[in-house]
Amino acid sequence: MKNSTKMLAAAVMTMGATSVIGMAATAEEGAEKEKCYGIVKAGKNDCGAADGSHSCAGSATADSGANEWIFLPKGTCDRIVGGSTTAPGAESDESAS
Repeated sequence: MKNSTKMLAAAVMTMGATSVIGMAATAEEGAEKEKCYGIVKAGKNDCGAADGSHSCAGSATADSGANEWIFLPKGTCDRIVGGSTTAPGAESDESAS
């Protein structure tokens, strides 16, 4: 009887954790995003390179490529060492003023 009670408790806890994780993912999907260049691991980019060298997600061949980017919640990129919201060769909003 004790084992079945423990199994039931574990199942209920797992369902609860799955529910919380699902809610967090849904909240993040609605959050405003920005492209963050220069921090991508090889094969983990979200889309094509800024320089046009490829047009597919997962095609980055080296870590921290300046032209490779991923989507992050807005305001996060500037807090990561090596991260930039401006593509290489593009003017930033600050230099345009």
